[in-house]
Amino acid sequence: MAEEASSSSSIFSLKATRPPDDTVFYSIYPDSSSATSAAELGSLHRRILDQLHPLIAPYIWQHQPFTLSLSSFPSIPHLSGHLRFGDNLEDEWFVVYLLFHISRTFPNLSIRVWDSDGEFLLIESAFHLPKWLNPDTSLNRVFIRRGLLHIIPKSILPGTPDLEDSLRVLVSRDDDPRLMAPDAVQFHLSKRIGQYPEHAYRNVHRVRIAVPVSVAWVLRKEPSLVSFAVEGFYDRDIDGMKFAVKMEKFLPTGKEEEMVEVVVRMPRAMYAQLVQQRFQAPRCYPMPDRSNVGKYVEAELGMKIACGFEMMYQLRKKQTDEGKGSTWEVYRESLERSGLFEGLLQGSKEYKRLLENAEENYKNSFLPGRASEVLNAPVRCIDDILALPYSVDDFKGLELPQSDDDSWLYGGEDELNAALQERQKEVEFYDLKRKKKHNLKEQKDGNLDKSFDDYDLGDITKSMDAFVKKISSYEGAEVPEDRNLEDLDFDADQFMKHIESAMGVHGSKDDGSDVDLEEESMSDMDFDDYEDKSDHSEDIEDGGEAFMDSYSDALNQELKATTLNKTFVHAKEQSSRKKDEGTSGVSDEMEFTPVDVDFNLVKNLLESVSSQEGLPGPASNLLGLMGVKLPDEAGKDK
Repeated sequence: MAEEASSSSSIFSLKATRPPDDTVFYSIYPDSSSATSAAELGSLHRRILDQLHPLIAPYIWQHQPFTLSLSSFPSIPHLSGHLRFGDNLEDEWFVVYLLFHISRTFPNLSIRVWDSDGEFLLIESAFHLPKWLNPDTSLNRVFIRRGLLHIIPKSILPGTPDLEDSLRVLVSRDDDPRLMAPDAVQFHLSKRIGQYPEHAYRNVHRVRIAVPVSVAWVLRKEPSLVSFAVEGFYDRDIDGMKFAVKMEKFLPTGKEEEMVEVVVRMPRAMYAQLVQQRFQAPRCYPMPDRSNVGKYVEAELGMKIACGFEMMYQLRKKQTDEGKGSTWEVYRESLERSGLFEGLLQGSKEYKRLLENAEENYKNSFLPGRASEVLNAPVRCIDDILALPYSVDDFKGLELPQSDDDSWLYGGEDELNAALQERQKEVEFYDLKRKKKHNLKEQKDGNLDKSFDDYDLGDITKSMDAFVKKISSYEGAEVPEDRNLEDLDFDADQFMKHIESAMGVHGSKDDGSDVDLEEESMSDMDFDDYEDKSDHSEDIEDGGEAFMDSYSDALNQELKATTLNKTFVHAKEQSSRKKDEGTSGVSDEMEFTPVDVDFNLVKNLLESVSSQEGLPGPASNLLGLMGVKLPDEAGKDK
């Protein structure tokens, strides 16, 4: 089934197994689906259909009625179905209403519904969804349960959850408010389906028509067959037109056939399909004089329905084996053609098991009564109806209601504009919320700037400078008196000598001899014992300059490929210092302008305080230790 294939792929993209554009799919999972037997699932199936029967009995579907069948794909026993709504979107939303009604009546169910657009329930309330929810993250996260829409957040199920994990979460965390969709989403969905089922019933148009008595008899016995007639007429082709010319089934005596008046019910979309199409009546079809406009309109509409019946009946009978045997036999033969029994001997144990399952599924697949006959085999159903005795007298002397007003057909522009305005209001409301949020942020930022007008940020730099000079020195930061740490003996000159040696930089007085690292290290250790201190000072001075140039070049070369230069705010004035190109291998583009130390200090401290979001942290603790108190807004909304 298309539903089974599509359930394993993304329900928004559905690239490989994209369902038809005019079909809605749905699946119903009992909470105990992993342990549900076929009998229990069958019982649930019947109870659901019994619950829905009063709601759907008055309704005429565009192409096919609402159905449910037993399924076990993918290894999870559940009920599933699909409905082709064609041009009538009301059918799709009526299905959504029925699914919400099922979830309220049977609270221990989790229900999925989707179409070719994917999670179209989310599309309906797109302006109110969580930011993380998108077509790539919605797979197996959106369910109908207990009359409400549930969305499993990433905090509960990260990554891409499989169906079993999602169902398990819904059952185990049934009362978790995090699983509920936002209130705005619930409100929009409730508003969309809140007028059902009355809205669906109002979508059915009632009209008086004149048709051959055979067509009238079929419509009286099975009103839903009008869907097949309109579909046959609207989707007609050359082959179908050949059958309409003769009208062998529904107009066997040609113009001698008596015409009767009946009232037929159909969706508004179906009525529009009939009225808006021009169609020349076959020569064999009796039509009244055009002077009687009312009678002619009724006869013309009836003629289109009668021709649709003829084309649908003859084409289906020609293309299928519906006219042979029972509908069960047709269903079984279709299973054989699909390869269900491939490789199995007829009468074998496995063959019988599959056949029994197919028969049980056939019995439980559709609505009770003749609905299964109508859906599976309209040709067989029509033959059975016309085999019953009927006559023109059955339609004489009846009080028929007048046709419904069809002004809605010609005033659709107003309804369309109203719908567009409703959508436009949603967009404007959404933009207004974003604008208010932006203005509020700017206002807070303005208040923050205002609060600092009377506050001298230079106090921070002064306090920091005093802090450094007061409790810090070249020996390092002071430690509490109760900690007994040994003094660190650090010789700065010897450390620089080691760095110089590692980089291969020597003083200008180097004698040019090759000294290995061990010997050089030993000489460095005896550095203080040199007697010729004056020569040594010259070596250090000359070598220090060479070292600093090399070190600066090496440092700039490392920083060249980084963005470190952009992380500091520089002083506006350009550096007047120019390096000697003869000793520097770094291009002019790496020349750094001076860094505004005080400004960067204050900026970084404020950013640190802001990141704490009002909580204790190192920046606020350090400022408090220095006796600096920032305004209340300093750490907010930055």
